[in-house]
Amino acid sequence: MGTEKDALPVVIDEILKAYGIEDKLTDWSVIHNGHINRTYSVSYKTNNGKTERRLLQQINTEVFKKPAELMDNIVRVTAFLKDKISKEGGDTERETLTVFKTKEGKYYYVDSTGAYWRCYNFVEDAFSYNAIENDQLFFEAGAAFGKFQSQLADFPIDTLFDTIPDFHNTYKRYLQLKDAAEKNAAGRLEKVAEELKFAYDREEDTKVLVDLTEKGELPLRVTHNDTKLNNIMFDNKTGKAICIVDLDTVMPGLSLYDFGDAIRYGANTAAEDEKDVSKVSVDLNLYEKYVKGYLSAAGKSLTKTEIEYLPFSAKLLTLECGMRFLADYLNGDVYFATAYPEHNLVRCRTQFALVADIEKNFDKMIKITEDAYNSLLGV
Repeated sequence: MGTEKDALPVVIDEILKAYGIEDKLTDWSVIHNGHINRTYSVSYKTNNGKTERRLLQQINTEVFKKPAELMDNIVRVTAFLKDKISKEGGDTERETLTVFKTKEGKYYYVDSTGAYWRCYNFVEDAFSYNAIENDQLFFEAGAAFGKFQSQLADFPIDTLFDTIPDFHNTYKRYLQLKDAAEKNAAGRLEKVAEELKFAYDREEDTKVLVDLTEKGELPLRVTHNDTKLNNIMFDNKTGKAICIVDLDTVMPGLSLYDFGDAIRYGANTAAEDEKDVSKVSVDLNLYEKYVKGYLSAAGKSLTKTEIEYLPFSAKLLTLECGMRFLADYLNGDVYFATAYPEHNLVRCRTQFALVADIEKNFDKMIKITEDAYNSLLGV
């Protein structure tokens, strides 16, 4: 059982009743992975005497302002995936999430305090990684998110809500940075002249994917928008990736956003807040592993333009993240949690150092990508 410190919410009986599992609870625990939503594992006896486990999760409505739209997206995407997985002969109970309905037939429950709750299946006999322990693991991660993209390639994108408009509109992020510099709300402008110049020198880069999308040269697709390693569940026995989780930010976007952010996060030789930027570089071996894994699953569902801009997306998403850290530093650290006053500035410098190293190795990344794609095509 969970501890008193990690007590279940006072309205737990109300929530369990809404999902039809009241008076059957046998065990529970708090899931501490993730920093946005409150998550509980609950075990209960079914009518036939078996024990089942589910995840109860309170949606953070401070972060997700439209929880009904968020849940609509998740339900549509998981239902579509279940249909694809079933046709492919896969396990629909383990290869995607199941969203359970309340007794009233809704996919979320609003308790008496106004909090929003949802109920998922618990993917049994599976685990996740918090760090890239070897390069093969990064290949598997690329293949997992590539499969996610491929399975959703023909999803009717106009049925999804844009729950966080312009989330990866890098040009708007650039304009937000300029606005933060002009307002100088925290009085820190004089400390960031070098960083601002770095961003301003790359203004044209921030427009590239936006412009291509507006011209119709890049298709809108279902994007995950949080392609970290710990959002992949791996099978205990085989060690293979089986399920993509944490679908809160699923919405229309570009496949390049997911790919680029995965490289930004996973192929950096240093931590996101490494103070010594000499330690920061793009690991070309990890880049190659991820590209090969990703294209092995998604390559044939992507356009040539999408594949052409894979290396650029790694640079762009890193630049975007650095600009967001810098803007937050100028605004007084109002968005990202910080451990010390210069934390966001350190994060910004780390991202910009990675951008610079990607630029230095850009031709090599292009060659790696082309070779991986040609290998896929048998050229």
